[in-house]
Amino acid sequence: MSGNLASGELIGGRYQVERYLAEGGMQFVYIARDLITDRLVALKTPKNNSAEKRFHRSAIVAAKVNHPNVAKTLDYLSFEGKQFLVEELIEGKDMRAALLEDSSFLDPYLAAKVFHHIAKGVAAAHHAGVVHRDLKPTNIMVIGDYSLIELKVTDFGIAKMAEDELLEAAEGGDASLTTSQTAVGALPYMAPEAIETPREVGAPADIWSVGAMMYHLLAGQYPFGQGLRAVPKIVNAQLPIAPPFLTSNPQFAPLATELINLAFKCMTKVAKNRPTADELVLMCSELCYTSTPRQRGKIGDFVFNAYGHISSPGGRVFYHKECVYGELPKIGDDVLFASYDGGGSPRALPVVKLG
Repeated sequence: MSGNLASGELIGGRYQVERYLAEGGMQFVYIARDLITDRLVALKTPKNNSAEKRFHRSAIVAAKVNHPNVAKTLDYLSFEGKQFLVEELIEGKDMRAALLEDSSFLDPYLAAKVFHHIAKGVAAAHHAGVVHRDLKPTNIMVIGDYSLIELKVTDFGIAKMAEDELLEAAEGGDASLTTSQTAVGALPYMAPEAIETPREVGAPADIWSVGAMMYHLLAGQYPFGQGLRAVPKIVNAQLPIAPPFLTSNPQFAPLATELINLAFKCMTKVAKNRPTADELVLMCSELCYTSTPRQRGKIGDFVFNAYGHISSPGGRVFYHKECVYGELPKIGDDVLFASYDGGGSPRALPVVKLG
């Protein structure tokens, strides 16, 4: 078992450790059972003395935010000299694992839904006076795979703990930005001011990070790259050229264009010129996108280089090449699709090749 707690260990007379779950740069995470409510929770504890000093403050910060798109803080306790933060257990995966493992990018409808829900979670935090500072795909939890039953921003408290490490990395020079575990994960989504004036980072830095994440989800690539080469591009807000596939299909081009432009607004060099989280929520609410659940299937046939059928657990679904977003799949390829009533056999829109 990883970490420093054993299965069956009772914490504070209430939380019984069931198993180790994961670890981050600052914390170990376990699944535990709350013996009072008889439900499973996420039990977090700092990895080292440096993190432990900031843990209580972080718990207070995290507890301020209460919203369906934010992981709930349930309890904080000190037991046998150790600090523990209790959060709701999210039965899902982080956004990188859930959405970027089988496909490098999302179709615009799905991306718009992600954008909208992240914006709402960040807005709730900003209303409570809480800035995340470390927004990245691994700090967004997704329930329901590509169907996005729920999406929650997490680790607001831990991000507050990470602030000092990010400060040290930014002020220690470019080498530190590429050696700090926390900074390496945050750098592709880090605002210019987080590198140039890290002690002056505020809410607009979160907005930049949301825009950078959304560009990544839409384009299938980091907006500024990774590592040292990304630093000057971020500092100069050198916006990337969006890949042609985003707008090559007229059926998807309008929404894809709106989303890319919105992501670029978030990544404006001057922090005060970025939209606020509330403005971002409003702009997302005006986007026209569907939220139909996604299914996985396999291309069964292709006729006249124009249309064919997808084999799926729910049966055969008709699709046309004009309903494909991105690369046209071949027979036998795995695809992600949404199905709707076509007045006969079900029809697929959109269709995205996986892998």
